[in-house]
Amino acid sequence: MTGCSHRVAVIQSSYLPWKGYFDIMHDVDEFIFYDDVQFTKSDWRTRNRIKTSQGLQWLSVPAGPDIRRLICEVVLNDPAWQAKHWRSICQNYSKAPYFSVYREFFEDFYLGARWSSLSTMNQHLIRRIATDLLGITTAFRDSRELAAQGQRLDRLLDLLRKVNATAYVSGPAAKDYIDPAYFEELGIELSYKDYSDYPAYPQSHPPFEHAVSIIDLIFNTGPQAPEYIWGHRSKSVEVKSAHTRQA
Repeated sequence: MTGCSHRVAVIQSSYLPWKGYFDIMHDVDEFIFYDDVQFTKSDWRTRNRIKTSQGLQWLSVPAGPDIRRLICEVVLNDPAWQAKHWRSICQNYSKAPYFSVYREFFEDFYLGARWSSLSTMNQHLIRRIATDLLGITTAFRDSRELAAQGQRLDRLLDLLRKVNATAYVSGPAAKDYIDPAYFEELGIELSYKDYSDYPAYPQSHPPFEHAVSIIDLIFNTGPQAPEYIWGHRSKSVEVKSAHTRQA
């Protein structure tokens, strides 16, 4: 792969992530699930939000309070949450325009299998949503395959070296702890995802909220979901180009 452009993202798996997670995934050639790192409780690893008539509601996967584990070591002992979450989703989205289209997809996930590993469960669902529902063609990999060495930033850089990354796409929160000089030294282009340009979509129970699970967008917009994540940007460029030609 030397000499070729190879854009990479490295992110922990999350439960029913929001659209920004899939936006980064769509931007890169290879997406690495970074689950052999410290587990943090009450975080996106185990929960996300949906819209309801009573406001925002958390869907939380019970994973226990022990933080002395890696994400890939978290065992889900009680499967009762699966049917509970599915009931909440049905109660709040059954009247959404595209719920019936995707009902079988999600019902199979929640009721068709018992999930005992948090990492396996999250990665499976994310991959299926990305490829089957959003049409993302990015290659996926688990960081455990690469046996990265070092701590913190050194470990991330080792992952990027091992996959011959030429560019790294990160979420904006990483600006607080990433030193761009290390990336420059390795010849890896560093960029941060901008989440500020997402257009609103038809969403039940106003006021509108961007920071909710991807299922909200999918059930409300169906096959048009990618247009509200990344598709609108190409249209914006086309409009600007047309205006420039007219001028």
